[in-house]
Amino acid sequence: MTPPFPILSAAMTHRGMVRDHNEDSILALPDAGVWIVADGMGGHEAGEVASGMITAAAATLGQPTSAPDMLARLIDRIEVAHRNIRDHSIKLGGATIGSTVVALLCHDAQFAVVWAGDSRAYLLRDGQLHQLSKDHTEAQELLSQGILTPEQARAWPRRNVITRAVGVFDHANPDTVTGQAQSGDVFLLCSDGLTEHLLGPDIAAMMALPDPHATCEDLINLTLARGAKDNVSVIVVRCGPKPVGSRPVTPDDDKTVPNLGAKAGMTRD
Repeated sequence: MTPPFPILSAAMTHRGMVRDHNEDSILALPDAGVWIVADGMGGHEAGEVASGMITAAAATLGQPTSAPDMLARLIDRIEVAHRNIRDHSIKLGGATIGSTVVALLCHDAQFAVVWAGDSRAYLLRDGQLHQLSKDHTEAQELLSQGILTPEQARAWPRRNVITRAVGVFDHANPDTVTGQAQSGDVFLLCSDGLTEHLLGPDIAAMMALPDPHATCEDLINLTLARGAKDNVSVIVVRCGPKPVGSRPVTPDDDKTVPNLGAKAGMTRD
């Protein structure tokens, strides 16, 4: 169904300043209400294959009859990609390959965010930035337990060890959060190549720009200016026109969806 407000979106990916190839894959189907960022792991001819399998599977959602049907179809496609990645691993002699994923679905005015790993989803609403996803990482688990502070978590040596990913463990086991979209909402999907260098205030200020394309450009350009150690991918989705007279933008990264991954981990780098 068509949302009761216009939707504008833009998507960009860059290999960064250090990597010699891009293992990220992005999918933007605004007419279908589907946007995905997948961040592959496993090196050349593996990571980009894994992330590409996710976006290729998601592109076959078809015509959902409802928001729950749309969500169920995406989770099914993620499981299909999960099996395909594991089969590809066998062909490579059992190499550990996989991909994180974060997806935004919009059906009518309902939205769903689906993720596995540390690629993130943010929502800017009424000048407040909310992190909708919660990283599936060892660092996030220790942060949630109060063992690490946010500052310590960002510098922790094992901060890149993820606890969920598509194609790595027995099941993809993605998490989901759903809600009602409002005119003026702005969503951001990104790989961790962005959040390695940008914090809440940077992200919120750029999401407040009225043009999603300009937001994507500015987010990637600032990441590149700060060294861009990893591939960086961003998708910005704006619901309706820019709100008039909105409050100043302030970060609110603590409002996340509580759910943690399993103990087993995989190092991204």
